[in-house]
Amino acid sequence: MSKYILVINPGSTSTKVAVYRNEELIFEKKLSHSIDDITVFPRVIDQYTFRKDIIMKTMEEHNFDLSLLNAVCGRGGILKSLVSGTYLINQAMLDDLKLAKRGEHASNLGALLAHDIASQLNIPAFIVDPVSVDEMEPIAKISGMPLIERPSIFHALNHKAIAHQVAFDNNQKLESMNLIIAHLGGGISVAVHQEGRVIDVNDALDGDGPMSPERSGTVPLGPLYKMCFSGKYTLKDIQAMNYGQGGLFAYLGTSDAREIVNRIENGDYYAKLIFDAMIYQIAKEIGAASTVLRGDVDYIVLTGGLAYRDYLIKELISRVEFIAKVLVYPGENEMLALAKGAIKVLENKEEAKIY
Repeated sequence: MSKYILVINPGSTSTKVAVYRNEELIFEKKLSHSIDDITVFPRVIDQYTFRKDIIMKTMEEHNFDLSLLNAVCGRGGILKSLVSGTYLINQAMLDDLKLAKRGEHASNLGALLAHDIASQLNIPAFIVDPVSVDEMEPIAKISGMPLIERPSIFHALNHKAIAHQVAFDNNQKLESMNLIIAHLGGGISVAVHQEGRVIDVNDALDGDGPMSPERSGTVPLGPLYKMCFSGKYTLKDIQAMNYGQGGLFAYLGTSDAREIVNRIENGDYYAKLIFDAMIYQIAKEIGAASTVLRGDVDYIVLTGGLAYRDYLIKELISRVEFIAKVLVYPGENEMLALAKGAIKVLENKEEAKIY
């Protein structure tokens, strides 16, 4: 029997909406938002009505009958540490996301939007593999400062989906494989997948790992804390330098990799230097990840939107292919992964987890 799933995936500068009939895509639309659209809202939660209106307008444009839906599934936000799986959205989850105790991120809106729409239709709402999936080994959480623990915040949904796809494509069991997967998007997360578990990963949100199109990644602490106490910058200023206006954006005034590659092709030496520096940092993170597995790496997997950029992929592969064979899975499989997670529960193949 057919199951219709509405999937909602809010990103920092976009809202993706899709409807699936089982695993068949009925339609999908990526709604891009300009920096001006987003910065008028003081907090992520303040974007709620703006995002919901866009979603409902999209459904109307496609003349989709909402009464056909069996469930709504949203991208999971920054919640407490959770095991991997599909979660029923409940009030405790909504309350945590509204308060954003563990961090502000557009994905926090996923569950809120899904629950609201589902409630009006009297159908269940879910999230799948939120960014706070935590399978890290205790040793990986030690930071060097006892008051600060390294968290597990990463693109868990796409990481998990790609890991399963790699295992399927290579006719192997995920539980018998060791992978290093690099999600290359607006944020970058490089994770160590050991026998199906992500035992180590950089904090893709809050200043850890390689710089990305809009995030600073790891920076030297000494100059940073001097900046923080210089009186020249507010907390909001520093946060923006780290997340949203860091990385490529801070150096080049844009986070659009297509534009930057075009500059490089037209002889812009500085753009090449900065873009190459990001690639260099990603390669270093992959190299560090390989030591976690003591070099026993089956595949290095490159995924995310930046994996469409041939220049980046060629340069990155040249730096890391000595470690293991490199596989490239461009784009994000998040929409289908969300739909699949909901369908498993609806078809009683998996029990929904409770937050």
